[in-house]
This record gives sequence, C-alpha cells and structure tokens, in this order.
Amino acid sequence: MSGSETGPGSYAEELRLRIIQCRLCPRLVAYREGVRPRASYASQEYWRKPVPGFGDLSGKVLIIGLAPASHGGNRTGRIFTGDASSRFLVKALYRAGFANQPISESRDDGLLYSGCYVTAALKCSPPGDKPTSKEFVNCSPYLEQEISLLVNLRAVVALGALAFRSYLDYLGRRGVNVRGVTFSHGRSYSFEGLPRLYASYHPSPRNTNTGKLTQRMLVGLFKMVRRELVRTEQNKKVVDGKL
Repeated sequence: MSGSETGPGSYAEELRLRIIQCRLCPRLVAYREGVRPRASYASQEYWRKPVPGFGDLSGKVLIIGLAPASHGGNRTGRIFTGDASSRFLVKALYRAGFANQPISESRDDGLLYSGCYVTAALKCSPPGDKPTSKEFVNCSPYLEQEISLLVNLRAVVALGALAFRSYLDYLGRRGVNVRGVTFSHGRSYSFEGLPRLYASYHPSPRNTNTGKLTQRMLVGLFKMVRRELVRTEQNKKVVDGKL
C-alpha cells in the first residue's frame, strides 16, 4: 500500500502485514509457494505470498481485479505488476491520468498512482485463475478492510465478472439490494450513499489479444469515470451553494 497513513503502526500498515502473513487457504498457499519460475525469471526470487493492494489511499477510485498473476504479482509482490495484464492496465491508467508512468514491472520501478487504489478480490494466485467460493469468502474481509481505508471513495471499477461479483457480495453483506445488477463492459450502477460501480472486461491476454478489450475502450472507461467524478463534485457544489 502507498499513500497516506501507511507508516509503522498505522492501520494501513497493520492490514498490509496481516494480508502478507495470511495462510487461511491451504490450496492457495500450496499453489503460490509451488509455482515453478518461467525460464526468463529463473534467476529471480518469487514473492510467493499474498499480495496487498497498492495506490493512493486518498483517491476517489478503487480498481478491483481478480487475483495476483502466478508470474506477475506472485513473482513481484505488487498487484498488477510484471505480466501482460499489468502492462495493459497501467498503460491505460497512465493515459487516463491516474499513473505517473505507463510501466509496471517491479516493486521498485517508481510507479505511483494518483487518485486511485488498485487491489484484487483474492490476494493469492489461484490455480488456473479459478478460485473457489470458500477462498473468496476467506479473503473477503481483506477487501472490506481495504475499502474502509478509502475515506474519499466515490467510484469502483471492477475488472472482470468475478471481481464484479466480489464487490456485489460486499454490497450484499451491507444490506444493499443488488438484484438486477449484471456485468457488462462499460455499464455503471449507482447505489444511494455509496460509490458508483463500473464494469470492465479484465485486461487479460485472452481479452486484449482478441480485441475484446482494447486500449481505447479501457482508457475511455477510466476517462469517463474521471469526468463523472468531476461532474458530481460540481453538482454537489451547486446544491450546497443553494442550501
């Protein structure tokens, strides 16, 4: 995690350490620790632990992916770092004004997010990118606690149907009626008193290599989120000025 309130003893730092030390799911622990390095990464030491979120804790936008990639976050120790999905996502965030660079290769590459926080519904890499329902349940408190850190949160972007479902489950636990809320790229939903939810295809190679998700589509979505945040703030100022 980066941003405000991340120093020693802060709640954000305590949460980060709890996430990294988690061993609740035996299947995930065995998988993440047993991933064989690719030949191109043979000289590197893999992270092999749960991967906490990363970004601007004062930001208004939360971006949720599915899980760390086996040779991405599970290798580098930072979410959406060091694999094809990461490169596609961070390039789009840079073009939309949420990142200081279009590169996300390692924890010390200088990447910073401004106005957004990036995390995953599941903190460990799952075999075949297919977590079980129980693993989602075990990990859900970490996502909830990360959300609680984002005091300025106004928008949530879910990358893929499973991340979308994880956020709907979070809303359901809060007593929010999510009936009729379905995943479709570019759609958004409002919930009274809560952040607006946006759906996006996941930036995985199976989507980006086939053209199902393009840079133009993803940058356009992030720019739309930014515009709607500005418009909401302007409308709020108008209303407050009349009161």
